[in-house]
Amino acid sequence: MFFYIRFMELREKVAIVTGSSRGLGRAIALSFAEKGVKVVVNYNSNEKAAEETVRKIEGMGGNAIKVKADVRRRNEVRKMVELAVEEFGSIDILVNNAGVSGKFRSIRDITDDDWKNVIDINLTGAFIVTQEVLRYMEKGKIINISSVAGRMGGVIGAHYAASKAGLIGFTFSLARELAPDILVNAIAPGPIDTEIIDQQTKDTLARIIPLGRIATPEEIAHAVIFVAENDYLTGSVIDINGGRHML
Repeated sequence: MFFYIRFMELREKVAIVTGSSRGLGRAIALSFAEKGVKVVVNYNSNEKAAEETVRKIEGMGGNAIKVKADVRRRNEVRKMVELAVEEFGSIDILVNNAGVSGKFRSIRDITDDDWKNVIDINLTGAFIVTQEVLRYMEKGKIINISSVAGRMGGVIGAHYAASKAGLIGFTFSLARELAPDILVNAIAPGPIDTEIIDQQTKDTLARIIPLGRIATPEEIAHAVIFVAENDYLTGSVIDINGGRHML
């Protein structure tokens, strides 16, 4: 029996990866570049890190540009999207990765500013970027980076968990509305080994994960590539957390 497998050929596609100057975003950008994707490296404040991401991509023989845009500010996002289209001609993939964890807080201690900052970047930012990209994307993939905290709550606080759970609901809604032309999925990672987590916290988190360690950025980026390539996947949340969350 012959099985025909459909998948997106990523070479020469164009991807915007928000928050891709470092950490997970950089790993995603580099993984796309390895597949021949042209990458828009988005950053808000760390231009030097964004330049390093672009240099790494160009060193691999890839094609990338860096664009400064605060995902909370529609005018900046619109300029980023327009520049991407001007430079590369299209937008085929959007990864809503930009996010912050906020301060570790009990619900009793979360301030209005704490709540607003985390929700505005993690959730409203994804909404704004998605709307602006949809002005140009007729067919393609949208991948939202949620978190295990969006599935089961988390130690950081209710503000972070709410923002990431909101991204999952956002994903489901978009997947229904935009099918069959645009496929929308979410990735829900557990803790990731990046510079924003100190070693003591990494060790503490590793002890509550069945696999005994936190993820590398490259492991999560690998899941993003799988989702981007697959043409029969939409409205799904890919859990990749070393067994931290089991249904």
